[in-house]
Amino acid sequence: MSTTELLRREWTGFRRPGRLIALVCAALTVVALGLLLALNNRSSCSGPCPAVPVAADGSVVSDTFWLLHRDLGREGSITVRMTSMTGTITYPPPKHDRIVSGLVPWAKAGIIVKDGTRQGSRYAALMMTGHHGVRFQHDYRYDVAGGPGGVSARSPRWLRLTRSGDVITGAESADGSRWRTVATATLDGLPDTVRVGLFATSPGDLTLRETGLGGAIEEVRFTQAVGVFDHVTVKGGAGGWDSEPVGAMNHTDWEKLHNASGAVVKDGVITVSGTGDIGPVSEEGTRAVENTLPGLPIALIVLVITAARYGARTAGAVAGSSARTGDSPTGDGTRTAGTAVYRRVIAARALVVAGAVFVTGLVAVGVVLPVGLEIMKGNGIVVPPLPVPTGVRVIAGLAAVLALCAVVAYGLGVLLRRGWTAIVAGVSLIALPYVVTAFPLLPDTVSDWLLRLTPAAGFAVKQTLVEYPQVTQHYAPSAGYFPLPWPAGLALLCAYALIVLLIATRRTRPVAS
Repeated sequence: MSTTELLRREWTGFRRPGRLIALVCAALTVVALGLLLALNNRSSCSGPCPAVPVAADGSVVSDTFWLLHRDLGREGSITVRMTSMTGTITYPPPKHDRIVSGLVPWAKAGIIVKDGTRQGSRYAALMMTGHHGVRFQHDYRYDVAGGPGGVSARSPRWLRLTRSGDVITGAESADGSRWRTVATATLDGLPDTVRVGLFATSPGDLTLRETGLGGAIEEVRFTQAVGVFDHVTVKGGAGGWDSEPVGAMNHTDWEKLHNASGAVVKDGVITVSGTGDIGPVSEEGTRAVENTLPGLPIALIVLVITAARYGARTAGAVAGSSARTGDSPTGDGTRTAGTAVYRRVIAARALVVAGAVFVTGLVAVGVVLPVGLEIMKGNGIVVPPLPVPTGVRVIAGLAAVLALCAVVAYGLGVLLRRGWTAIVAGVSLIALPYVVTAFPLLPDTVSDWLLRLTPAAGFAVKQTLVEYPQVTQHYAPSAGYFPLPWPAGLALLCAYALIVLLIATRRTRPVAS
């Protein structure tokens, strides 16, 4: 029998009402729960929500800080001496009145060249940070380390930004005489006149509160950074200084009651205080793609059960046929030929299972992902742009992952021969690690290892969150971050499917009559 005929025959055998209903239920679960969550996911703004900063490349970014600025032409520079950087951290209720001194690691204060004061416009900045020394950052994503250490009146830092057309160069010095270039950035298309000045900003202080069996949930505390500067020199500039926030500021109770952000100039010393951040934003805070797929764990369990039962029935049917006929499952050939054909049947049925589940996943995710994202946009939810290649990877990748998971479950069914035993093994090995790591139930280390060692690693194909070293986030599975890159996770899942099938076909033989 040719391979094509064998596949056609096995597909006809697989196409029983119960299995088709299971596939349809899995697909409908993904679509229905995804659209239901999208419809009920609405903006919490009482009125029109503030505009979301969007960079030139269309990505959503953080761009909130206090800025003391003036004009700068196509050729010019700003030089400052920084003598102090301090900060405060405010505890949330019930300790909302507790304010402590301190800087979060990525608090920032320094000098900046920016294309206007619109949030999301291009910029290059040289700054001191809370715990990471001098940094040169531009266009939100790019970060270059300068000298380490902090700043004080006894150990000041000199900072300089130089503009030459579209090229911005950052340099630092310990004494204002000997300068070291930190980095250079080219900001194509800068206008003849840009804004140059001093800034301060500070992202929230991320803390983790233990929950469940050692899991963690995030809590963010309000923070503020304060930079003190003198010896401020601007060359190539014009006009006077303006002081204003970029983005919303001075709206919190702490700022209103204790210390509002702003800039103060006194006796040649400039003090700038601010809160917020300048940098990239992944999907954190929205997790838009993740929020369209709440039905995926349920669909996975349904598919694993269906495939495991089919594998067990395959083993039982073929073995029973061999016991009755003393020959191959198809009735052609000797005992040796029967073993070879038996393996062909197992492989053909594995392909049928994979194909059926792949189409099921492709249709389900292909419908719910774009439709769900559009619904959330219409509800006022911030949805970061999803590039076409990423969308294709998520849709096709999840379909492939579901298919491979079904193959693993099918192989366990063939190997173990008992339906419920195979179902328990498949759910425990595949679905359970994926489900328990999606919630802050287990310690992050345990969740990481579960997604490094089990077939659930393959679900990394759906990750659209990006880990940025210069952004403090809870980079853990419960927050949507997988420990392995998606190609490695997919490769691990493929290895599981291949190994289980090989073991199943080699250890299981037709039964003697």
